[in-house]
Amino acid sequence: MAIPFSKQRLSPEDSALILIDHQSGIMQLVHDYPPAEFRNNVLALAKLGKAHDLPTVLTTSYDEGPNGPLIPELRAMYPDAPLIRRPGQISAWDNEDFVAAVRATGRKKLIMAGVTTDVCLAFPAMQAAEEGFTVYAVVDASGANDTATQQMAVQRMSAAGVIPVNWIVVAAELQRDWRLPSAPKTGEIFHQHLHNYGMLIDNFAAQQAARAQ
Repeated sequence: MAIPFSKQRLSPEDSALILIDHQSGIMQLVHDYPPAEFRNNVLALAKLGKAHDLPTVLTTSYDEGPNGPLIPELRAMYPDAPLIRRPGQISAWDNEDFVAAVRATGRKKLIMAGVTTDVCLAFPAMQAAEEGFTVYAVVDASGANDTATQQMAVQRMSAAGVIPVNWIVVAAELQRDWRLPSAPKTGEIFHQHLHNYGMLIDNFAAQQAARAQ
């Protein structure tokens, strides 16, 4: 039976952000999004975590090898978040320290993104769902070798009870109401990372300034 939306719905009080293997080497394998768009989506999601004070866990896979280090923007944004440097486990959920860090957030809803979508995201997402977490796979902040691989991964995760979303859906569900105090931060993220919406905001601001003259 599908989970009712009222129980699926994200809120800052019950969600954690999990970012898996956004490393400079592995990200070169992503071809379902152009590189600039993909990095833009990852950073937008990360900024949403900051805007809503979500407990956040970072992890890397063999980052001293060809997979490369975590991209610097994420570590700069989350200098105090747990960074689990996995020595060999392909699925982050097979690493005890990672699972312990996720459990330590105290949250049962996990907003999860990873590179690659079919492995680094799908494996721990399905394992976490099996253990009772509600997992939201942020597909556009994850990346695959091609679109067909992405689609197969989304289908597999959905069949396992994982909920596929994009970063804009995450933003809207966390914000809920533009009258909430987090609205300026969410609006700034939209302006910076949802570029057509940013132009809309700039146009509105220009009109308002013209009327005030």
